[in-house]
This record gives sequence, C-alpha cells and structure tokens, in this order.
Amino acid sequence: MISEQLIIFTRYPAPGKAKTRLIPVLGKEGAANLHRLMTQRTIARALSLQNSRQLSVEIHYTGSSQQLMEDWLGTEIVYHQQSDGDLGARMLAAFQKSFNWGIEKVAIIGTDCPKLKEQILAKAFDALSDKDLVLGPAKDGGYYLIGLRFLIPELFDGIHWGSSEVFAETLAIAQNLGLNIGVLPTLIDIDRPEDLIGLDINILR
Repeated sequence: MISEQLIIFTRYPAPGKAKTRLIPVLGKEGAANLHRLMTQRTIARALSLQNSRQLSVEIHYTGSSQQLMEDWLGTEIVYHQQSDGDLGARMLAAFQKSFNWGIEKVAIIGTDCPKLKEQILAKAFDALSDKDLVLGPAKDGGYYLIGLRFLIPELFDGIHWGSSEVFAETLAIAQNLGLNIGVLPTLIDIDRPEDLIGLDINILR
C-alpha cells in the first residue's frame, strides 16, 4: 500500500502562457522554455525519490489536455487536471482526492524552485510522521511545499495567494488551530526577473 504521495502542480509550457512575469526579460519562448526545464527537473527529482521510499507521484496540470502533457512528459506518470477556483481551492481539492484514496502523507509542490532536491522532499515526508503540517517557505513570502497528514480546509481559506504574505498567513492559521508544524529550509522561487540573478541554467538539466 502506497502511504505517501507527492503532487506536482504545473502547466503546459505554452509560449505566452507560462512564467508570464518573466516574459519582459526572457521573451515568450524563453519564459516557456525555462518553465519546461524547471518542470522536467522537478519531476526527475520526484521520480528519483521513489527509489528510496513507498511514494506515488502525480502531475496536476492546467493549460492543456492530458494528451499534450503525455506527449511532453510521457505516459508513465499519473495526470489529473487541476480543479476550478483559486490556488487554495485547487490545492484543497487535490489533498481531498488523495486522502479519500487512503494516502497517509500528502505533499504538494510547484515547479519553480530549482534547489528543491530529493533530500528536502524526503525530509518533508519524514516530518509528517509526527507533524500535522509541513511548510517549505519561499524567499518571496510564499511557500514551495505544503504537506499534510489529514485534511485541514482552514489552511486554504482567506489567503492572499500570490502575495508576500502567503507563508505568514498560513502559519498564523496553523498556530491558531494548534497544529504541530514543521518548517523546511527557505528556498528561492523563480517567479520574477530579479529571481533570475545568479541562476545557473545548468542546475535545471
């Protein structure tokens, strides 16, 4: 029985639709290509983690059809289209689906964090053995990972998604609920032009 599940939120790398905040400096093709590389690297690391633990990996996508996703990333991965609503609603629906299947530890990540490696992902799942919530804070004030061992809908309500307050607001809700919280190392998300400073493209390959 698979007890752990890693859900990767991503979108199809269509020029003009992916990493739109980077288009002014990279162009439509360049921004989409960076997104493609980051997604592929994230998935490779997730699949590598499967070699050392009982883990299932799912891709929850937007901006395309399953056929396009399979043409891009292959047919060996489980795909689900993201639900409707804001980011909180979509993550809540994804967690709900996994817990309904009887998964005991579930984590959701994006694909914008080049330094999110297997060791940190493993640390997140290990922490969920005795933590109710695990968060990976991003330097921009958001988070790159959220892990749960049971559904906590309050964590996704009233958050100003896309702002610099996402991590702080989520942490405050969790503390008010009296949750046992684990926090991972702070990492950089690649979302804005200033995030590209010092980025070594080779770490994405």
